[in-house]
Amino acid sequence: MLIDSLQFRDAVMRDIRAFFYDRNYVEVETPIRLKIPCMELHIDAEPCGDHFLRTSPEMFHKQLLADGHPRIFEVGKCFRKGERGPLHNPEYTMLEWYCAGADYMDMLEETTAMISHIWKESDLVWKIYTVSEAFKEYAGWDPAGNYNEDRFDIDLVEKVEPAFKKLGGGVILKDYPVEAAALSRKKPDNPKVAERWELYIDGIELANAYSELTDSKEQRLRFEECAEQRKALEKIVYPLDEIFLRSLEKMPESGGVALGVDRLLMLMAGEQSLDGIISFRSY
Repeated sequence: MLIDSLQFRDAVMRDIRAFFYDRNYVEVETPIRLKIPCMELHIDAEPCGDHFLRTSPEMFHKQLLADGHPRIFEVGKCFRKGERGPLHNPEYTMLEWYCAGADYMDMLEETTAMISHIWKESDLVWKIYTVSEAFKEYAGWDPAGNYNEDRFDIDLVEKVEPAFKKLGGGVILKDYPVEAAALSRKKPDNPKVAERWELYIDGIELANAYSELTDSKEQRLRFEECAEQRKALEKIVYPLDEIFLRSLEKMPESGGVALGVDRLLMLMAGEQSLDGIISFRSY
């Protein structure tokens, strides 16, 4: 364990909290062990007895928004089964926050401001691509309206993200095909795409954001479709979270962001692996 890395993490976490406190956010704590994980196709929750460890606090945060809490953030541990490598750890620190009355572009402005606040010497210049623009330029096709999941995932990893790494600096990839944005709302002027972005620095994905879907009927249909897909892949099919679905009926229009703290710290420290910033790696 390196004292320097502990002090560095502590200083950055203080800056993160100060940023949100200055913007009138309330820090919250939500359950880590839960009965029903969020239904996502390629994210598997780690079993914990007859419960699961959370992959994100998202579903609880949206319930808090529905209960009238307009600006909330949480820094806490999340878990994803089977994710391990230089940029992955089964247990990791997530910063997640939501703002009522905001959309995904409002959240982008806030996210880049937060990164500039805590990483003052970075001098990042942000390049913004739509998914259609990036895939046409680097993969030779447009996934919007022509979505093929396998081709999309392969080209993202093998063509688009390496191109972002060559560009260097900060890149925003926005306006995803609706099929790749299960929890975000559609763009009013283009129902083929959803209001979602991902943020990269030097080719490494750090954050994911949405204009949140607040239509409980549509969300139910998306969960049911995802359940069928998980069943076809012989994955565990989680039950629908009826409390969460009911909460969407009174949730305000909101924007939300999830950011991987360990990866951000790794980049800020100039490390090549999470080993340089996490004191105890999960085995």
